[in-house]
Amino acid sequence: MTGALLCLAYLACRGADHPEAQFSGTTAELRGLTAASEAVVWAAGRNGSYARTTDGGATWQADTVPGASELFFIDVHAVDANTAYLLGTHFDGGHARIYKTTDGGAHWSLQYSDSAPGVFFDGMAFWDADHGVAFSDPVDGSFLIVRTDDGGATWRRVPAENIPPPLSGEAGFAASGTAMAVWGTDHVWFGTGGGAVARVFRSGDRGRSWAVAETPLPADASSGIFGIAFRDSLNGVAVGGDYTERDEPSDNVIRTRDGGLTWEIAGGSLPAGVRYAVTYVPGTGRPTLVASGPSGWGYSGDEGTTWVVLEDSLGYNTVSAAYGGMVWAAGTEGRVAAVTLQPH
Repeated sequence: MTGALLCLAYLACRGADHPEAQFSGTTAELRGLTAASEAVVWAAGRNGSYARTTDGGATWQADTVPGASELFFIDVHAVDANTAYLLGTHFDGGHARIYKTTDGGAHWSLQYSDSAPGVFFDGMAFWDADHGVAFSDPVDGSFLIVRTDDGGATWRRVPAENIPPPLSGEAGFAASGTAMAVWGTDHVWFGTGGGAVARVFRSGDRGRSWAVAETPLPADASSGIFGIAFRDSLNGVAVGGDYTERDEPSDNVIRTRDGGLTWEIAGGSLPAGVRYAVTYVPGTGRPTLVASGPSGWGYSGDEGTTWVVLEDSLGYNTVSAAYGGMVWAAGTEGRVAAVTLQPH
């Protein structure tokens, strides 16, 4: 976005290429992040940890979910200051859970638990407070996808025959909490890697049935799609790369203009290395993207063709945006940063 003005979310305006990190109240690595509003943000991460702010980041409260210390919360969906969902997975596989709170984290209810061999959840997304979907790496020859239509009271597995079969080695990447994206009331997408081709799975009926498309993003055991975002039912982007190459230049952004049927390299260049996360920034007056990874983060106002780099040598695992241009990022050691994009 040419000529964007960046300001720290709750401090005075600063230079456009020097965002500041803030402490979230935990030193746990964070991979899940949701900005429910400019004031309310939830983050989640390693060892059953989560953090929450209700005042735009001036203060944070951090804690752990009882009985979840062996789980890495790789995704969080925040409805508001009181209600949030956490998706946790064990990094050795074979153990995953979904928790929900309706009182700001004072109590957590276990809504879903799966200990089947091979279970490894990668992402979760909600259309609203009650309707959501989550996906795991393949189990018994099919991607494991679960849906809820009642606020998580029940989660039902999508029949394997409704999902295209995985390629050899194909899986998701639980790097950022942006591996799955939804739009409107029915559309959902998730990206994969690990196999011979990076692909995007899509559904237009709230995850009941699925189709898949190949993409030009390189894929192998350590590379593929890590993050995906859509601004409407047709226009979307996905980011990725190779997680073993954090600083190598690569084509790490792809985009679609037809709802995920076809994909193309965006043509621009993000900071070198793998990109873990991507999000659209609502309410900025033009389509604005923010993407992050271990080597840094940046933003684009032209669907990923050109990028402005936000200088931060530490990088961030994940990003999330609230309406009006506020963007949050989270990463290792509990770091959280916030900037506001104000195009003019």
